[in-house]
Amino acid sequence: MNTPSTHDFSPVLSLGSQLLAAADVLPLLRRYGMLPALVKELIIDQVTADIALTPEQSAQAIEAFLRTNQVTSPEQRQNFLAQRGITEADLVFFAERAQKLQQHKLDAWGAKVESYFLQRKSNLDRVLYSLIRTREAGLAQELFFRIQDDGQPFADLARQYSEGQEAQTGGLIGPVELSVPHPTLARILSISQPGQLWPPTRVGEWFVVVRLEKFLPARLDEATRQRLLDELFNTWLLEQVQATLRENSPTADE
Repeated sequence: MNTPSTHDFSPVLSLGSQLLAAADVLPLLRRYGMLPALVKELIIDQVTADIALTPEQSAQAIEAFLRTNQVTSPEQRQNFLAQRGITEADLVFFAERAQKLQQHKLDAWGAKVESYFLQRKSNLDRVLYSLIRTREAGLAQELFFRIQDDGQPFADLARQYSEGQEAQTGGLIGPVELSVPHPTLARILSISQPGQLWPPTRVGEWFVVVRLEKFLPARLDEATRQRLLDELFNTWLLEQVQATLRENSPTADE
């Protein structure tokens, strides 16, 4: 009996006149930077493989998957499958997989969310603040005194003098998380009381006059809990992907 040669060409994909063999796939994935995405999906398959769903959970997962993808009719369902080149069985697989992944996240990191929240809280707190920025130190000082001593409206001066997009909103920015503003500005806001006006401060190329309007402390509600759960999982997943790519790099055995 003839055995297949290691050089046999078994095409797995046809693109016009181009035929791709199985041996071509991995180098192409690596060349076009798609290998990390494949490794990520394979790792997710591994961690969800042993999680079982009840028929009710499966039905709920499919319903949630279709709702997320805005598929609300049989026609849209067929178009969804055709556009992605997947079958009905694939749709069920992806829907159940998403539910299983959520369960895996809860099993692995659910008990750690509260302590992680406490670590992250200072960056999750939100602030609403007013800002005037200018490259002229003297102008910034003048505007500060016009607000503090003369009682001129911050919003009016921001619209007239601020050199950033905040001029369009009368200097008002937010609410935004404290991780969003420049670190110098974030430190000022984090120790401010509502209504507190700060003298001009150098922030990069700007001189800024800032006033905290409202402080909105972060709370561990369901949306925040899910966000932090996703963060913990994604951090772990990235580490696993990077370790796998290192182990399987072309130079790993050199």
